[in-house]
Order: sequence, then structure tokens, then C-alpha cells
Amino acid sequence: MTATTDETTDERVLRISPPKRLLSRPELGSVVGALAVFAFFALAADGFLRASSLSTVLYASSAIGIMAVPVALLMIGGEFDLSAGVLVTSSALVSSMFSYQMTANAWVGVGVSLLVTLAVGAFNGFMLTRTGLPSFIVTLGTFLMLAGMNLGFTKLIDGTVSTKTIADMEGFASAREVFASTLTVGGVDVKVTIVWWLGLVALASWILLRTRAGNWIFAVGGNADAARAVGVPVAKTKTGLYLGVAFGAWVLGQHLLFSFDAIQSGEGVGNELIYIIAAVIGGCLITGGHGSAVGSAVGALLFGMTSKGIVFAEWNPDWFKFFLGAMLLLATLLNTWVRKRAEAAK
Repeated sequence: MTATTDETTDERVLRISPPKRLLSRPELGSVVGALAVFAFFALAADGFLRASSLSTVLYASSAIGIMAVPVALLMIGGEFDLSAGVLVTSSALVSSMFSYQMTANAWVGVGVSLLVTLAVGAFNGFMLTRTGLPSFIVTLGTFLMLAGMNLGFTKLIDGTVSTKTIADMEGFASAREVFASTLTVGGVDVKVTIVWWLGLVALASWILLRTRAGNWIFAVGGNADAARAVGVPVAKTKTGLYLGVAFGAWVLGQHLLFSFDAIQSGEGVGNELIYIIAAVIGGCLITGGHGSAVGSAVGALLFGMTSKGIVFAEWNPDWFKFFLGAMLLLATLLNTWVRKRAEAAK
């Protein structure tokens, strides 16, 4: 009798009505905001609804979304990565300089870059879990080291602040097809980064919602000590999340390299905040334990629509950061309100 009572009162087996289930979704606020921004620019900007314009919006969104997805998972796990922006540049620099200096196939540089980028992610995870320092301090230190190394090594090896072009090297064309090609869909040019972005969203959503690792991510973000007490491998989970951020940085770094042939060593500084903001707009809590991969994608889409919508509307682009800050505050307030309504409805 007791077992039956426990089963009927366990919240995991209780039926939740569709409205309550909808309110409990972390990305609800960002979806509402995205629809409002889309409707606004559809009316305010001539040509915003053209297929070519929407393709441009999606490309801008994917350049943010590729990193916003793993950053969102990391934030759900209760941590930050302030080195994510410069790590993208580091990934591209390693690939470019190794291929050029070793006169190797471009794919060799791509492989070496993957190993180096993952090593940085593993370093962040190791330092976080072994020292007990906050992720803010650990990744701030990594950010400063990478920023200095990007500039220092590029000047030391190439003599300038940018890398030499590798466009004439063997393997460049095939690597460009994978990381920076343009597909034609229904007569509209679509960048391959959009495919990478959607693939990462699908993979991250599957991990969060359908695997044991997803349960671990929510658990360590909600309460790491309690998760550890019930057998969750906290250190491995957080290190894995940093490796995920590193993988996203590698993908985006290779895209930048094979799109422009060369890389400026000072790029990427400040982009880590954009990735974090996209995740927060998408419903991730600063305190961890709440969020979704889909929400981060919607947050990135909001960035893309706003940045390109301002251009299509022929407004002064200097206002972009104002709209960005307004979106962040409004989305956070809306997400908080939705979450409180969802908790009250339980």
C-alpha cells in the first residue's frame, strides 16, 4: 500500500497538462521574444522577409549558435568559460600555422588543431575540478594566456599579427567544403555552418533529454554536492562539458580559417560574452541547473535577426549593443516570470 502511495505521489509519474508543460519549458520566453523581433523587423525593414535576407540572418545566427550550444550546456552544468571567444581564434591559428610551417596537407593542420583545442578544454576542466577555484577565475586565466599566446606566437612565427594564406595548399579545397562551403537549397545560398549548428542543437538536445549524461549535467548544475553524494561523476561531467565547448570552438575556428584563408591573431576577444548572453536569453540560469540547447539556438537567432535587421532597416549599427542589452534584460525578466508561473502551477 505504501509503495502504491509513493508511486502516485512521485512527481516524475504525475501527468502534467499541456499548458503547464509549455510553461515549464526554459526556452519559452526566448521563443516569444524571437517571434516579436521577427514581426518587428518584418514590418520595419524592407527586404527582411526575402529568402536571401533570411539566409543571411541564419548564417549570422549560426556563427554564434555553434558556440552558444556547448556554452549553454556548460552553464546548465553550473560553470562558465570566459576563454571560449579567443579559443576559436586559437583553433584557427594552430591549424593555419601548422599547415603553413610544416608544408603539410591542410587536413593535418585541422587534426592538430582539434587535439590542441581539446587539450585546452581538458585543461580548464582539470584546473576547475582539481583546484576548486571558480570557473570565472580559471577561464579568465586561460583567456588571458590564450590572448597573449595568439598574438605572441603569430608575431614570432609569421612576423605579423596575421597568418599567411594557406589557400594554395593541398587539402584546402576539401576542408573548405566541410567547414565553409555554400549549399544551394531551393535556389537560395545556405552556408554549411547552419547545418553544423542544427546538428549540434540536435545532438545536445538528445544528450540532455535522452541520456544519463544529460541527467548528470542538470544534477551537477543544480547541486554538485548532492549529485556527488548519489554517485554522479561530477569532475568527469564538468570536464566533458569543457571539452564540448572546445569542440565547438574548433568547428567555428576552422570555418573562419577556410572562409578567409588567413586569421588575425587579435580576433575573438569579447565574443565569449555574446555566447553567454545567447544562452541566457535562451533560458539558461546563471546559477546553473536550468536551460536547453533549443533555447540557446533561439538566443543565437535573436542575435542574428537583430544584427542583420538593423542593417536591412538602414539604422545606425551603433545601436546594436543597445538592442542587445535591452533583449538580455527583457528576456531574463520574461524567463524568470515564466519560471515562477511554472513553479506556481505545479
